[in-house]
Amino acid sequence: MKILVLGGTVFLGRHVVEAAFQRGHDITVFHRGVHPPESPFPPVELIRGDRDGGVHALDDREWDAVIDTSGFVPRIVRQSAAALRGRVQHYTFVSSISVYREFVPGMDESAPVLELDPPDSESVAEHYGALKAACERVVEEYFPGQSLNVRPGLIVGPYDKTDRFTYWPARVANGGQVLAPGHPNRPVQFIDSRDLAEWMVRMTEQGVTGTVQATGPDTSLTMAELLTACRQATGSEARFVWMDDAFLKQHEVGQWLELPLWIDETGPTAMLDVDITQALQMGLKFRPLETTILDTLAWDANRDPALSRLAGLAPAREQELLQAWTRRGGL
Repeated sequence: MKILVLGGTVFLGRHVVEAAFQRGHDITVFHRGVHPPESPFPPVELIRGDRDGGVHALDDREWDAVIDTSGFVPRIVRQSAAALRGRVQHYTFVSSISVYREFVPGMDESAPVLELDPPDSESVAEHYGALKAACERVVEEYFPGQSLNVRPGLIVGPYDKTDRFTYWPARVANGGQVLAPGHPNRPVQFIDSRDLAEWMVRMTEQGVTGTVQATGPDTSLTMAELLTACRQATGSEARFVWMDDAFLKQHEVGQWLELPLWIDETGPTAMLDVDITQALQMGLKFRPLETTILDTLAWDANRDPALSRLAGLAPAREQELLQAWTRRGGL
């Protein structure tokens, strides 16, 4: 197949390109050039352009399918969808489980989604989920019956510079007392970007349409099991110090970013407990958790140590919390 990837040089897009290349497809990557491909990168066609006012580089070309990994604003998605209508047969759009109006444990794809308010907002930071939902509608408008909306949960693995998962393997590997958030048995979900990418390429090959949630693993996973897996994979002697939601909130610990994968019990914890039955029936597969942990660490080890992490507790902040917990009699 001839596959066009919109955004394919960073993280998920990169893994989509690699998966498609491994499966023998003819790949074109449309990107702005802001993030040049890091070596090694598959030998594919690269087209420079901008989805916002610069899609003319796609004129007079045809592909069998497009995989859109970089659509966040409906107005911009509309430009590329309009440019490609009639020139590609299938459109796979990477959305998010953040589109939902509310979260209920075990929810499926039929749950109501957010409406953008105000309708002309383009603030991704404020209205990420609603914007993604609106983008889905734009894709469906231009490719009715020809589009697949994929709603992933937290995407993790090598090249994830957000650190929302990377923090835990790296922190546990360093050993010592590790602040562990909330209840040990609280469920968590995430998906290795390579598993998601390979599955999306296969769905694109098959011309699958509709909307599907895609996160993992295929069996239940708790926060305690994740941290234990990090300790076992790395051979660390880390000791987990479990702090309850009330204590963390009292000390104004930031959910999700300052303390990745932690959402306090009054928040949308069910966003880490969604139903992926449909994706499993469609052949979504998962590599061992240990592989994701070790591969993420190997990639992380080659990053510039001078760069600050975008998520996770700063060492000094963690020590302050551990000391406060001890003073309270928590240890």
